[in-house]
Amino acid sequence: MPLKENCPPRQQPDKKSKNSSDDAFELWLKRGLHQLFDDVANEPVPDELLRLIENDRERKK
Repeated sequence: MPLKENCPPRQQPDKKSKNSSDDAFELWLKRGLHQLFDDVANEPVPDELLRLIENDRERKK
């Protein structure tokens, strides 16, 4: 799955980056984090956790 589809467009700062190695590092880091965690982030939330959240919401009402 291409990363471009999953990432919102990057906001461009008013000023240019200090150097292109900063941009290269950011790109490398973003890709690496997506490779490591996209599968986990796309997993469904366990029913037990959903139940706990719902119980907490009801208790706060």
